[in-house]
Amino acid sequence: MKVSYEDIKKLVGGDRKYDVLVAGLQEVPRNNILGLLEDALADTHILLEKALMQSLQLYIFGSKNSELFVKEVEVDKHDVGGCGGLIRRKKGAVAISIRYKGIQMVFISCHLSAHARNVEERNSQCRHISHSLFSKTWNPYAKPAPVTVWLGDLNYRLQGINTFPARNLILNNLHGQLLTTKDQLLQEAERGQVFSGYCEGTLAFKPTYKYNIGSNDYDTSYKIRVPAWTDRILFKIEDEDINATLHSYEAIDSIDSSDHKPVKAHLCLKVNKMDHSFKSKISQYEQV
Repeated sequence: MKVSYEDIKKLVGGDRKYDVLVAGLQEVPRNNILGLLEDALADTHILLEKALMQSLQLYIFGSKNSELFVKEVEVDKHDVGGCGGLIRRKKGAVAISIRYKGIQMVFISCHLSAHARNVEERNSQCRHISHSLFSKTWNPYAKPAPVTVWLGDLNYRLQGINTFPARNLILNNLHGQLLTTKDQLLQEAERGQVFSGYCEGTLAFKPTYKYNIGSNDYDTSYKIRVPAWTDRILFKIEDEDINATLHSYEAIDSIDSSDHKPVKAHLCLKVNKMDHSFKSKISQYEQV
């Protein structure tokens, strides 16, 4: 299936009062996404950089004339396997490091291994990706990037609950109970296995996987998969002079052309020692 222009318009939204828009995509066709994004953002934003690895894609757009504030752009990717098929579903990550208005930021769009049983494999992939990206130009004496954002289909699932009890909680708007005891990503982060020092917004929205394509109904195939928050956005701030405020973190239920619901976050960064601030909107989207 192709991503439609209407989907992209919903993804980027109508309120464009942000300096930087980052779109991370997984399992999408390669040939038409950039054109759709440029058409949807033509009035307000321009492409600053892109990173591609088959069905894994990452785009950074800036407001008009923002290229004047861009320096030190670097692109990298890391393959952790995957399979072929019509759109060549590659697992791994693509990344862009960019200095914008004096702030070095790293954005990582990733797609990790599937299935609930593969927790340790996902943990290992996270570590390998973190250590491998930009390793060829790594300076051991340099400070880490002040801002790092991971977005993608991390594929962490719900642990220790069957599909019908999980769906019953979701149906009754009690899905918050699943987070504290069943979400693999939160469990692994608590154990110190992945994403040490990272922040994530409250998962107030329903699990974003797996839906029947073309609907807001969870999987009714013979597999009747357990719903899960596979699609996440996490960020890490490593500079005490930068204050980060997460204004929103939500799923876009109105997009139904994928078996995932895309998620987006609105992150505002304020630099204490500089007389300006800027807003960044980060979105991630999957299509199968």
